[in-house]
Amino acid sequence: MTTTTPQELRDLYENPATPVASGTPRTLRQTHLLATALKDTRTATVLDIGCGDGTAAATTARHLPGRHRLIGLDWSQDALRRASHRVPHVVRGELTGHGLPFATASADAVLLSEVIEHLVDPDAALDEIRRVLRPGGHLMLSTPNLAAWYNRALLLVGVQPVFSEVSLRAIHGRPGTEVVGHLRLYTPRALREFVAASGFDVVRLSGAPFHGVPRPLRPLDRLACAAPSLASILLLHARRT
Repeated sequence: MTTTTPQELRDLYENPATPVASGTPRTLRQTHLLATALKDTRTATVLDIGCGDGTAAATTARHLPGRHRLIGLDWSQDALRRASHRVPHVVRGELTGHGLPFATASADAVLLSEVIEHLVDPDAALDEIRRVLRPGGHLMLSTPNLAAWYNRALLLVGVQPVFSEVSLRAIHGRPGTEVVGHLRLYTPRALREFVAASGFDVVRLSGAPFHGVPRPLRPLDRLACAAPSLASILLLHARRT
């Protein structure tokens, strides 16, 4: 029997052809949530864990008030090389293994954008994020919604949900063509319960559109954001207890 190993996932993420940038609408919505959370903080250390090519981090930095220090982290050398052209501070690190190269309670906020669905051990990841966050620090997490409006329709007719993957080599049984290494997916209820069980207080759960939705369906996808349970992307704001 052949099984997927962490090394195979590393090879996938080190491949320059693997998409690493997030959609701009999601980034702007998440940045607004972060800016609101930091409105009374003039200087803060913000970690963008899994920063990819730095596009989202650079957008976030431009829209944050105050003099905040935003640091991009990734373990993909190729992603960090590209991110270094957009983000002043980039650091190689990972959520598991030896952990993040930061002291306990040293960060005011953590961005975890479209990362958790790629992790073999999300429990250890949230433990490490909780460690580096100061008490009351903010976690801004985004991830695809397994219960998105179109996934509900696809399951009714026996089609594999969007965002889910059964192979690292090709897409099988669902719309789309890109393999990005999703290992697990969350519904809004599951995400809330998981984050709360990891030592965080959930402040808010909202929705964002998905840039990969076909153009004729994008107005409907934006409307679905009004109901997070139906939205394409889940945006969760939590605070370390």
